[in-house]
Parts: sequence; structure tokens; C-alpha cells
Amino acid sequence: MARVSLRDVNKIYRSRHDDVHAVNDLNLTVNDGEFVALLGPSGCGKTSTLRMIVGLEEISAGEIHFDDVLVNKLDSQARNVAMAFETYALYPNFTIEENLAFPLEVRGLPAPERRKKAREIAEILRIDDILDQRPGALSGGQQQRVSLGRALIRDPAVFILDEVMSHIDAHLKFQMLFDLKAIHQEMKRTMIYVTHDQVEALALADRVAVMSNAELQQFGTRNDLYHTPANVFVADFIGEPPTNFFEAELFTDHNGTVLKVVGSDLVIQLEPGHAQRILRWNERHLTVGIRPQSLHLGGDPALPALEAKVAINEYLGERSILTLTDGTRSFRAMVDPDTTAQRGERVKVHYALQDVMVFSGKTELIIL
Repeated sequence: MARVSLRDVNKIYRSRHDDVHAVNDLNLTVNDGEFVALLGPSGCGKTSTLRMIVGLEEISAGEIHFDDVLVNKLDSQARNVAMAFETYALYPNFTIEENLAFPLEVRGLPAPERRKKAREIAEILRIDDILDQRPGALSGGQQQRVSLGRALIRDPAVFILDEVMSHIDAHLKFQMLFDLKAIHQEMKRTMIYVTHDQVEALALADRVAVMSNAELQQFGTRNDLYHTPANVFVADFIGEPPTNFFEAELFTDHNGTVLKVVGSDLVIQLEPGHAQRILRWNERHLTVGIRPQSLHLGGDPALPALEAKVAINEYLGERSILTLTDGTRSFRAMVDPDTTAQRGERVKVHYALQDVMVFSGKTELIIL
């Protein structure tokens, strides 16, 4: 196992016509035995980061260390990194046992030792009953397990997983998430997982690095990302359904400080202490975020509320999602599935003051 440290790492793809800055001054440390996810939309820089860690891409600037060893000039084999990809890349004419053992055969290990290690990995991955079959006879989930096993059998210092669940259906993905978390807990490998899917990242990782536009936006636990997002992008990217955002103006009168939503009659209350923090930023135009899960239909009447008209009542079985409108503004609230609110009906959704997130209108950084 190893601690992976990226220090001011940059990746620039150069061409005759234009340069693309794919990763910009990335600083990140993955602790020994930690499971870290690189999360972000396509083109954010996560795959380029992964390829630099592995040694498949040259670093344009900065340093990558495995423990205290600078690995910038080491090839991927010397770094002892194993990878599993979204494509399984199994040898179709090999049995599953032969596929698992192939990396050990390349190393020159004797056949009895290869067979022993292949069966140990297969037992961990729960594929020990298909060792004599060939990849073409397996389901997608079984093939993915074989791909993982072939990487794990090398006993790597760092284990890299690149979008490994992209081709798996939703039901099987749930099982694979459970299995992969169990594998990490049992084997205690340093794992770096690249995905665009927040559900995968939050379910698996000890910490998540959220990237956008070639830069690290925030690196923290799922609670950090959900409850104290660093900026509007993280607050929008983390959470399902997405966060409601309102453009708002700050007003102070004899009743205190409030945020009036632009384009509607909605008014968002603030705690006195929070109001003082906002005033210190000296900004009148702000962005307010409230998660749909924080808006409650028929909640405590002592709590502040937003009153709006129902546009859609979306029934999802274990919950319903109301789309509400007021003026030109629309937002969503997650409510009990048995709610009978109909289109055109005006309702009040209550919220707790501590669930209001306020961001700078200029920088989009969180204020509170």
C-alpha cells in the first residue's frame, strides 16, 4: 500500500492550434489504505489526473509521490499500480482462472502458486464457482469481478478504478457497490476511483475530490460535501434531487435582515448571526441554496416557510417531489408520497434556518 500525494500537478495538452489545460495546480493526498473518488462531469480533468498517477500521461508540471518516492519519471510498471477499466478486456480464450492468474504468469510465478492466489481472489470476489468457464459465458457483473480480480491479484501499492460500473445495469450496480466496499474493507488497499456518478462516489469513498474545469473544487467526506459545500458547483453537483438555487437581494429593515428572491414574492429568513456574517461580505446580490430535502410540506408552523403554487406532483413510490412556482421562479420540495397537493394549489413548505446556504453572487463561494 502507499500514500499518494499530488503537489501542484498540471497537465497541458499542446497542439499547433491551441493548448488545453486539462489539470490546473492540483494538490491532493490519498492516505495509505484510503478509498478516494475523483468525481466530476466529463472534461473536468479526473481521467487525466488518473492517467498521470498511473504513469500513462507525462506530467506537465508538479510532483507525484508514492509515500516519499517521487514517481514523475517512473513508468507504470515501476509504480506498482493496478487498473480496472469500464471495459473488461478479458482474454476470451482463457478460462476465468487463467485470466486471473495471467499477471502472475507474466511475473514468472510457479503454476501452483498462481492457482492458489487465483482461487483466493476468486473467493473474495465470489466467482470461485466459475473458474473453469470462459468470459463469453459470463454476465456483465461477473466479467467485471474478473477484471477487478486480475488487477487485485498483482498485490499493487495503488489500485485504480476507472468508471468500472458504466456498463452495469442499476440493480447489479447496487450489488457491485456493496461488494467493492467490502473488498476495500477486507484488503485495505489504497484505492482511487474515477466516476461521474455522485451515487457511486458517495457510497464507496472515504473522501471525494470534486473537480470541474480542470480544478479541484472541494476534497472532503460526504458530509462535508453535502452540508458545507465550498461553492455553488459542489452544492449543485452533490445531492439528488439537485439543490434549489435562488438569485436574491439582501434587505435590512426594522424586522431584521432577509433575502428577497428576484422575480418572485419569495422571502428567505436568516438567523441574526448569519445575517451579520453576510453583511461583512458587503454584497447585496447573492445566491441562496436550499435542498429539496430541507423543504417540508405541513412542517412546524413556527418555522419560516415559502408559499408557492404546485406545478407538478411527481410520485416516486417512497417519496414525491413537488415542483413549485412563484412568479418566474420555480423550485422543488421532497415530500411524503401520500401528499394530495394538486396542480394550481398554493402550499407552504417550511425550512429550518440552518438549512439555508448562502453563496457570494460574485465568486460563487459559500458564505454560510
